[in-house]
Amino acid sequence: MFLKGLKDKFKYKSGLKFLKEELDNPQQVLKRGKGIKSLGCIVDLDKFDDTNKFFEFVDEFALRPQAVKIIGYKDYYDKNSPYATPIFSDKDLGWNGAIENSYALEFLSREYDLLINYFTEENLLLQLMSIKTRARIRVGFEEVDEKLNDIILKTPMDDFKTFKKELQKYLVVLNEV
Repeated sequence: MFLKGLKDKFKYKSGLKFLKEELDNPQQVLKRGKGIKSLGCIVDLDKFDDTNKFFEFVDEFALRPQAVKIIGYKDYYDKNSPYATPIFSDKDLGWNGAIENSYALEFLSREYDLLINYFTEENLLLQLMSIKTRARIRVGFEEVDEKLNDIILKTPMDDFKTFKKELQKYLVVLNEV
């Protein structure tokens, strides 16, 4: 038990080191054309649990329903319980910032035109997922490290309607919609 705790602590430290190195290096820019054709969402399900609201972007951006991919984070989850949204947690952290979860790996294998980082607290796993996701535009909240997002919105996390309206406004200015 003691050794497992020590091992988890070292995994966490190696993950922090990896994250710091990645944030200090400039992000690789994807060579994709203008317009939003695919959308990825990383959601903190401990703070916001209605992931169906993200499917409203299908109508907003005229996307195909399968173009929206959502993955959720929970501090703890039971692998035997069914969840509507694919989930990862702290226990999926590997060495050097690796994420050892099949849902997370499937999410990371895709490229997105827009990545929504729907979390307001600095959390190692959420930040690692965001930094490892290949996306052309990243959107998030002001409470998280500004190096993580291209567009930073100052809205309350529980007011999804305002978030959606503000995001739409910025994407119109950028000629993405």
